[in-house]
Amino acid sequence: MLGQRLEIRQGQGLVITPQLQQAIKLLQLSNLELDAFVEAELERNPLLQREDADPGGEIEAPAAAESHDAAEMTFDEGRVQDADRTLDARSDDVYGDASPGERTSDRMEDVGTGEAQIGLNDWSRAGSGGGLPDGEGREQPDSREATLWEHLQAQASQAAFSPSDHAIALTLIDGVDEGGYLRGELAEIADRLGIPLERVEAVLAVCHGFEPTGVMARSVPECLKLQLIERNRFDPAMACLLDNLDLLAKRDLSALRKACGVDAEDMAEMIAELKALTPRPGAGFGGEPAQTVIPDVHVRADPAGGWKVELNSDTLPRLIMDKRYHGVVAAGSRSDVEKTFVAECAAQASWLVKSLDQRARTILKVSSEIVRQQDAFLAFGVEFLRPLNLKTVADAIGMHESTVSRVTSNKYVSTPRGVFELKFFFTAAIQSSDGGATHSAEAVRHRIKAMIDGEGRDGDVLSDDRIVEILKETGIDIARRTVAKYREALRIPSSVERKRMLRTG
Repeated sequence: MLGQRLEIRQGQGLVITPQLQQAIKLLQLSNLELDAFVEAELERNPLLQREDADPGGEIEAPAAAESHDAAEMTFDEGRVQDADRTLDARSDDVYGDASPGERTSDRMEDVGTGEAQIGLNDWSRAGSGGGLPDGEGREQPDSREATLWEHLQAQASQAAFSPSDHAIALTLIDGVDEGGYLRGELAEIADRLGIPLERVEAVLAVCHGFEPTGVMARSVPECLKLQLIERNRFDPAMACLLDNLDLLAKRDLSALRKACGVDAEDMAEMIAELKALTPRPGAGFGGEPAQTVIPDVHVRADPAGGWKVELNSDTLPRLIMDKRYHGVVAAGSRSDVEKTFVAECAAQASWLVKSLDQRARTILKVSSEIVRQQDAFLAFGVEFLRPLNLKTVADAIGMHESTVSRVTSNKYVSTPRGVFELKFFFTAAIQSSDGGATHSAEAVRHRIKAMIDGEGRDGDVLSDDRIVEILKETGIDIARRTVAKYREALRIPSSVERKRMLRTG
């Protein structure tokens, strides 16, 4: 029978609150991205100030923020400072299966509406800007050099394209990389735009006439071909040379001469002409300036032994909430709109200050464990890099693996051996042939490179099979195909090519 009835059920559900979403976002930002985010919040929230500014009254800041400049961990003494676990305890499960912005919009209706929540529903867009609209109330001079994409878009606007063909050209330009090459399949673009492939090819043919010559090519041979055509130097012999660039890379000139049907003198001239071309036509244009890597963490030797891990205070935004100013504007608020705005700013400012402090503590905690795990690398070099994964670090410090993953993304550590991204220290394990301790894949790659660098010029070149034998003699159990993979990743030619280079070098 069908009927109606009322039931009460109790269950557990996970809700990503706006505050937690913000904390997750802050955790994975690089120091440059974090600085931009903080600047936007300072512009948007009148109650926030940098700590070096004098608010002229009482301020609110977390106690730990006072010690960030001297924050450090000395892992060998067993005094790893235990960070506040509030963020990780509330978000471990969230980090495991959600990233910032995921599964939030369909849960927002479940978020409480108490005073602490007032106005925080905009945190999902935090960092996208704030304050005055673009161009309003401030000048924005644009004196930078035009980028490659802007240069191509300007030429597309001047070309005799129909409106639809102009849209196709802009879509193709969006697929151009920094070197000037068109990435992506034309068939996929045609399917996405719902047009015949021939039409996309026709528009691309026009774009191949844009400056710089060779731009929007889909391969190096095509890029060089476009430049040779402009110089009126593209003939059957040159076409054959472009089809056999692999022989040129191997320096197999005899096979190359035979394929092109030319003598040694002509071959030398053809190669000289290729050298005068530009394999990366887009490299000469402006773009986003290269940013200098600023380490988030410093590692230095402890005079008492071991290593000290310290946060880089230059990358830590130090924010405070001016409680005196808050009291003044709160007392002067008359309408409900004004009171709501002040309450929103206060709640946002307080949470942001605490979130930044928690972010710093978490970075310090994760970095210290990584240093503890990889102390042999710091002391003796890359050959002593231990196998390490996210789970090992997460279990050691009581955090979720994805929390560690977010902390190590776009974060850098300065050590006596150089500046490394934290993810550098996570490397796969290679089994030992004697059943002993495993070896780091990075250390094995370094050893392979050192063996090849030590080859003499008397033709004594190590084959991949010989490298496998030598490594097994030292207790590293590795397959020949793995050696070949590592060698290719290091951009080291095969033994046959190395022998030819030694003879012609």
